[in-house]
Formats: sequence, C-alpha cells, structure tokens
Amino acid sequence: MNQYPVAISLGAFGADLVRERGQASFIPLLGEAGVTRIEVREELLVDEDLYAMAEQVAAQGLQCLYSAPLELWLQGQTQVNPELEPTLNRAIACGAAWLKVSLGYFSERCDLAQLAEHLARHDVRLLVENDQTAQGGRIEPLVAFFSAVQGLKLPIGMTFDIGNWLWQEQSVMGAAQQLGRYVEYVHCKAVRRNPAGKLIALPPEPADLQLWERLFEHFAQGLPRAVEYPLQGDDLLGVTREQVALLAGLDHQQPVHSAGEASHV
Repeated sequence: MNQYPVAISLGAFGADLVRERGQASFIPLLGEAGVTRIEVREELLVDEDLYAMAEQVAAQGLQCLYSAPLELWLQGQTQVNPELEPTLNRAIACGAAWLKVSLGYFSERCDLAQLAEHLARHDVRLLVENDQTAQGGRIEPLVAFFSAVQGLKLPIGMTFDIGNWLWQEQSVMGAAQQLGRYVEYVHCKAVRRNPAGKLIALPPEPADLQLWERLFEHFAQGLPRAVEYPLQGDDLLGVTREQVALLAGLDHQQPVHSAGEASHV
C-alpha cells in the first residue's frame, strides 16, 4: 500500500492543552509519530518564539504550514486584508512553506493584482480553505475565486476541509467535483451533531472513510492530508501513530478495509 504524507493540525490535541504546553512541545511527538507536516495554529500561540519553533521543526525533518484565522477580503472592501502582510511575515518566521487562510468576502471587484504583489514578496504558497462561514464556506464563491486565480496564474492553491462544508449545508461531493482540480491539501474530519445540536469534529468511522475515498477521486493522487479531529488518550504518541497510519494509506487507489483503530480516539 502506498503511504502518503500526513499532517497534524495542532488543534487536534485540544486548544486548552496546546495553549498550556505550547505548540513547540508537540514537535518531538510528531517526529516520532511519522508525521510529514506540522500545521501551526496562530490562534493557539501563546508567547512562543516562532524562530525557535522553526529550528525545532527543521531538526525533526518536518515541513511546516502556518494556519491563520484571517479572511483575505473584509466585507465591503476590494483591497486585500491589511493583516495579510504581517501574517505572511509570521509564517516566514515559523519556517512555513505554506500559509492557510480563509476567503472572506470575495467578489469580482476584489483586487487580485494587489494580492499577487503581496505574494510575490514572500517565498510562501498561499492556501485558501473553505471555512464554516456563509462567505467562505460555500461552493460558488470559491469556484469564482479559484477560476480567477487560475486565469492569472497566481501561486495559490486550495485547502479542502471535508467537514466544514456541512456548516453551510453544502454538498461535499459537489464541492470535490467542482473544486478538486485546485486542491493541494486536505483537512480530514468527521462531523456529527452533539446532543445539544451543535456540529462537532470527530474521528472517522468506516462510512466516513468510504466517503473520503470517493472524494479523493477528484484530487491529484497522493496529496498531503491532515488530521483535524481530536487526538486524545493517555498514550498520545500511540493514538497519533495510529491515525497517521490510517490517513497515510487513504487514497482512491488504495481502498480502506477497516477503521477499527480509530474507534477508541
């Protein structure tokens, strides 16, 4: 079976624990678990030295992606979000080769030439993710954005978050069919409603893995895929290793026969 690159979004270990310990403290664990890429979460940083983190990530032989809760366009604005430039600088400081953001309020009036100027100054590839909002979590505006980006040949790809489509009641398969050509990174999480009716991220069950296999038919083979569901337990290393192995074999060329190892997470 092929083994494809797997990332861990550090939020998977729980926001409280990550803020308490610091994101850098998880880097050795990820190295031992067979992870390819670490996804640093800006919203979980607490007075951490980004340059030191970059050195630690490199010492483990890991790639780095910097995730920021930033919308490229603010409501009613045609110029790119002014926070993009300092966010790009923080990504560079962290040693990241990718910066992941959300779309925001994109329209045909938005200044893509200005966005191109920002990106040309930094050796970081921008990844735009479908988030959970009405402006950034629906298929239509993302199709319009990536069509325009492709026409201008900008260094921008898509992060396809499998679970986020449900917040806006979008068709996950329809999204994959229409946006799959732009996808460079996949966020994996199952989503269910809790007893209070709130949508929450969970580890995958067999039916989820079967759906993910079908989704991957619309992506380039072997794309990096990330754990963005809870990793919990007394043996965090063991749990992480199991989930990394599960996603590493996930692709439309490699059917998944069992998901038993996910059941205890």
